[in-house]
Amino acid sequence: MKRRLLVSLVIAAASGSLCSLMLMRLDIGAGDFNYALHEGRDLLAGKDPYIYYHGEPSYPLYAAIIGILFVWTGAPPAIAAGLFFGLSTGLLALGLTRHSYTRLLVLLAYPYWAAMLTAQWSPLLMAAAFYSWLLPVTLAKPQIGMPIALTNLSKRGVLACITMVVLSVILMPCWLWRWLPTASRHEHFVPLLVLPGPALLLALWKLRDSDSHLLLLAAAAPQRWFYDAFILWLIPKDREEIVTTVCLSWVAGIWRWYHMPHSYAQVALWQILWMYLPMLTVILLRGREVMQKTYLAAGASDVRQTVQT
Repeated sequence: MKRRLLVSLVIAAASGSLCSLMLMRLDIGAGDFNYALHEGRDLLAGKDPYIYYHGEPSYPLYAAIIGILFVWTGAPPAIAAGLFFGLSTGLLALGLTRHSYTRLLVLLAYPYWAAMLTAQWSPLLMAAAFYSWLLPVTLAKPQIGMPIALTNLSKRGVLACITMVVLSVILMPCWLWRWLPTASRHEHFVPLLVLPGPALLLALWKLRDSDSHLLLLAAAAPQRWFYDAFILWLIPKDREEIVTTVCLSWVAGIWRWYHMPHSYAQVALWQILWMYLPMLTVILLRGREVMQKTYLAAGASDVRQTVQT
């Protein structure tokens, strides 16, 4: 455990520093985390956090509650976002190393680096898959968080989510009605509905593999950019699966480097081809022995019983 903590702290410090440097280089403040910081400041000041969002989508109040923790640091936006991203990555690394240090290779995937450029939530949402007390963070970005929440439900996690919901109502009873109009302006695509997205329904053939549930739920969720697909890297477990999917993800990354997409349909196509379909292939090619080895190592007794049957 001491070694895991040390490794996770080093990764947290490195990723947080890189995130802050990139944000300062791009001169975009806290990037995507700007929303949480602005809403958090307004909430602390007793103001309506949604009064400024004219024609622009925003986050649920849960993001503002998390943002308050970083507002209290008093750090400049880029530094606060770096702290957020570094802490998120550190928690994810600690969860990944619970089973194997090999799983840290998922941090080489292109969607992770796309997330770092704008301080996205996906690493923190993925960390919630390993810790029930973190499950409430999936409410902050529900379109990406729900696939993780629904595939990692537990009594503690549900109680933690209920606590977060109650806290949000206490802080601002009418926040949901103020937020919904801004949420409706969120431009997005649904991978399952964009060709060749319907091919992902082949995952139904492997429903005994719980990773197929995550793939299908993620494919049915509204998404906007490559970083939203990073949650899929909860699926590959061994070195071969991880390295293969990581390398293929960079085909989309290299394309993005040389092209500015004119529509989200283009993003959807490259995301499906080089991230979703490779994950589908990983699931379909898994043999019974691989599934058994993987899930027994994770302590999943219910999956063990299914595999043996």
